[in-house]
Amino acid sequence: MTTTHPRRRRAALTAAILSAALVLTACGSSDDSSDTSGDKTAGKTAETRTVKAGNGDIKVPTAPQRVVTIGNTDLPFIDMGGKPVGVTGVAESDLSLLPEGQQATFKKATNLGDEVDLEKVASLKPDVILVQIPDAEFKKIEKQLETIAPTVFWGLDTEWKSLAEGIAQAGNVQAALDRQKADYDGRIAKIKQTYADVIKNTKFVNLDRYANSDPGTFVIADIGCVEIAQDDIGLNFPKAAAGADPLAYTSLPFEQLTKLSKYNVITYPADAKGQPTEVFAPVVKTNTWKALSTVKSGHALGVFCPGNNSYGAVLRYLASLDTALATLPAKQ
Repeated sequence: MTTTHPRRRRAALTAAILSAALVLTACGSSDDSSDTSGDKTAGKTAETRTVKAGNGDIKVPTAPQRVVTIGNTDLPFIDMGGKPVGVTGVAESDLSLLPEGQQATFKKATNLGDEVDLEKVASLKPDVILVQIPDAEFKKIEKQLETIAPTVFWGLDTEWKSLAEGIAQAGNVQAALDRQKADYDGRIAKIKQTYADVIKNTKFVNLDRYANSDPGTFVIADIGCVEIAQDDIGLNFPKAAAGADPLAYTSLPFEQLTKLSKYNVITYPADAKGQPTEVFAPVVKTNTWKALSTVKSGHALGVFCPGNNSYGAVLRYLASLDTALATLPAKQ
């Protein structure tokens, strides 16, 4: 996944505020649709459940038929088999990492753009709206969204597993989430068992670059998919001290690649074919990189991370990590 800014799960989204008259029109449009929605679901939308979210305890239809996703809820909902009627902007570089079926689902939905067009949201007559964007941006449109449909919001600091649980409950895709969680738990257990010695004896370091990084710089990344390798598998990667900014926020010049010799294994971002990503490629082309003993010994491992905010994407990351770890000797 190409990262455009070294901020944790930051949504590339700015909400547009419409006039009061437009909001009232949108609200009326939503109300007119309620009977039609009820006809299609044979009264199922009359049944509700309560979902705990960042904006409180929200009552939503038990079986929503028309779901709008905004911000970081787009791809996790689709990942769990959801078929949103409206989605917000996703970078083509991120969209291309999805399985073909998920790409098709995304493209079939009405694209609400990088700016949330509330009139367009209302015209879709949603049963529920799922949102994860910066808190300040949500506050600007919270009341307007709530006049259109029950709105469930999570802040950017929501842990990805908790976000998946909330989306599954609100979007009625719990069965798919349960299957993904079982697959995830099984994959984690297998990796921990298979590579127990590697986990115990190996010092790793994870590198990355951002699309907006200054030329000639890289970062030691301790956010993103590597957090799963650290926290759930137990791989020994460096990370920031408690309360400090992540290491990934500090750009380092290529000259500092020489300091990586103290680590046994380097991981870096690769595409689905195992090649360095376009953004990271300048690092591997340097003579400093090529001279590293870790690189010469084949212990620089490209790992594919299509995303770290849904189980399906993380499972693909774990499969790539598993393949990379298999190339290492049991002891470093």
